[in-house]
Amino acid sequence: MSQEPPFTVDLTTCDREPIHIPGSIQPHGVLFALSEPDLTIIQASANIAGFLGRQPQELLGQPLSTLLAAEPLAYLRDCLASAEVDENPLYTLTLAIGSPEQRFDVIAHRMGGMLILELEPSTQSDHAVALRVYRMVKSAVTACQHTSSVREFAQTLAGSVRKLTAFDRVMVYQFQPDGTGVVIAEDVRADLESYLDLRYPASDIPQQARALYLRNWLRLIPDVAYQPAPMLAIDPVHSSIPLDMSFASLRSVSPIHIEYLGNMGATASMSISLIKNDQLWGLVACHHHSGPHYLPYDVRAACEFLGHMVSLQIGEKEAAEDAAYTIALQGVQAELVQHMSVANDVLAGLTRFTPNLLEFIEAGGVAVCLEDQCMLLGATPPEPVVRQLADWLSQEVPDSLFATSALPQQYPEIAPFRATASGLLAVRLARARPNYLLWFRPEVVQTVSWGGNPEKPVEVLAGEARMSPRKSFAVWKETVTQTALPWRSCEVAAARDLRRAIIDLVLYKVDELSRLNDELTRSNIELDSFAYVASHDLKEPLRGLHNYAHFLIEDYGDQIDDAGKDKLATLVRLTQRMEALIDSLLHYSRVGRAELTWVEVDLNVELADVVALLEPRLRESGVELRIPRPLPRVRADQARVREIFSNLITNAIKYNDKPQKWVEIGYERIPGVEDAEGAAAYVFSVRDNGIGVPEEHQETIFRIFKRLHGRDEYGGGVGAGLTIVKKIVERHGGTIWLTSQPGEGATFWFTLAGVDAGRQVFGRSVPAPKAER
Repeated sequence: MSQEPPFTVDLTTCDREPIHIPGSIQPHGVLFALSEPDLTIIQASANIAGFLGRQPQELLGQPLSTLLAAEPLAYLRDCLASAEVDENPLYTLTLAIGSPEQRFDVIAHRMGGMLILELEPSTQSDHAVALRVYRMVKSAVTACQHTSSVREFAQTLAGSVRKLTAFDRVMVYQFQPDGTGVVIAEDVRADLESYLDLRYPASDIPQQARALYLRNWLRLIPDVAYQPAPMLAIDPVHSSIPLDMSFASLRSVSPIHIEYLGNMGATASMSISLIKNDQLWGLVACHHHSGPHYLPYDVRAACEFLGHMVSLQIGEKEAAEDAAYTIALQGVQAELVQHMSVANDVLAGLTRFTPNLLEFIEAGGVAVCLEDQCMLLGATPPEPVVRQLADWLSQEVPDSLFATSALPQQYPEIAPFRATASGLLAVRLARARPNYLLWFRPEVVQTVSWGGNPEKPVEVLAGEARMSPRKSFAVWKETVTQTALPWRSCEVAAARDLRRAIIDLVLYKVDELSRLNDELTRSNIELDSFAYVASHDLKEPLRGLHNYAHFLIEDYGDQIDDAGKDKLATLVRLTQRMEALIDSLLHYSRVGRAELTWVEVDLNVELADVVALLEPRLRESGVELRIPRPLPRVRADQARVREIFSNLITNAIKYNDKPQKWVEIGYERIPGVEDAEGAAAYVFSVRDNGIGVPEEHQETIFRIFKRLHGRDEYGGGVGAGLTIVKKIVERHGGTIWLTSQPGEGATFWFTLAGVDAGRQVFGRSVPAPKAER
């Protein structure tokens, strides 16, 4: 019975294994490390004698000229001077070395201040064979170009590499976002078990190895059962400095990886890196199962070239696979942006038209969370759960975009709703607030086939804390729950593009509104100036008409018949009315032009003054004035506030036909809202039981000279009082509106001092007019 080791051992320990400085090489070639420029041999592999007939001790500390004749040495120096070999292995030449002479392929590169030469016995093909290899590589590149999907591309690549290399098994292994790998294509000897669609844990290829795959495109192990040849150094000082062999093709392999290959039944292997956007996308993994399998340098170079060429096609194949869907997404996005622009409302544009947000990206349901609104479409969690999710995203996810196919693993509170929300794609519309577009995908129960049990990546032998990769690679199946179909890269890109379009649209609308406001402000100033000048200049000739009409009546009354007298009396009345209109216009323009004097105002004092002035009218009309509680103190213009109350109370007195009339002055504190000075904010009301105002006229009555009744009904007037009140309220930064039922009375509501939140807070009991809801 095995004993558990005193600490946890797993394949992630490989991340710390220094596989780039193994201190030995594979024995199918020899390796020298030389100093420059004298090309003195500082380190050499211990297997030199078997290839060159010289002992390592004979060559250590000697110049390379001890081994090479003058002509090939000069050629080598020319190659090193003219080519970039820093961290870049380069085939330089084929040399005849040793006694008896043997031809070697020489591969050179610089690393860590040393020149590294690798010599492998040359098996360079003749011209006809080299031409055949070239044609095979060209054919492979062309065939891969003509594929229409990633899977077809990978299968074509696997077949081409197997045909070129004659390995028993060639797989295309693609890395997943979670680090695991999946065999997406395979070309295999008929009698061998297929590994197609098997998944392998991330620990099978540790981080150190992945980093080397990025730096070194091709890796060959011609004999898994090789005995490593150690590196020997010129002296103990150089022995203590490990030689970095990151780019050496002969670099010895981790014993754990050798054991891993042995457990899979492989006797030789080769890998070709597939790199997309400087990231390791996958590998072409080649295994042999019938003894050692050596590839000459020209075939390996052809495989590496093929790896470079097909890597350039990966992004194109993935994009082509998504092309039709991407075009459809762009079309729907254009329509959504048009809807938002026409509706002048993001929420309405995304949810009220066809197509809507649910028809944009493939999802079971969507949610639009904007300010205090939350609109749900399709199959989603309940609104309170969605709001809590939006709050969690705003607090825990700093990025503007978040995508997961396993939301319950990251946000356990959603687990009870995994049937509709196992997958989430979220885009944030505002950095300071939890405003989100959310797409939900339902749970999809999956069966994943692993190449061996991923929970047992290592074996512990006899209780020893020695790593040994698992021995069984039999298919191991796992049922995965609380996951959804993954989000495709084109879907994530489409969500990001929609976010950008919404932000651009909002910014455009803000700029447009700012421009219109500027124009409106300028127009209002010009209009106020014109009204002031016009009304002032019109008064003089109007006064002349009025006076001359009086003179005619007084001086020539006995000479004018009754019809003439009536016409002159009508002229007097018209001039009086015209003067009243001009006075109102002049007053309105002064309200818009005059600077406000901001002071702390006791509204009780101001209201008392207004009531004192209106006392005769109140008594004559029989109106009861109600003030249930004292009014608060506010910062405002004292005279203008008095005018607000005077006009509103006068209107309430005038438009009342009840036998028992009353007017009530009140206010409410707006919870959680402060004015521009940080003081408490209020909404004030003037309520009556008069004739009321029909809903369709509740905006009209605020327009200047607009009356709902005949000129002489309800005491007459010019129709400017409410317009002046609205101007005064707006000059204070507030809002005025009314609620009314015809025949039951009206209530005018207004706020002051930069407060416009009254409608939202009192929305149910104090609805706004239609156009402003």
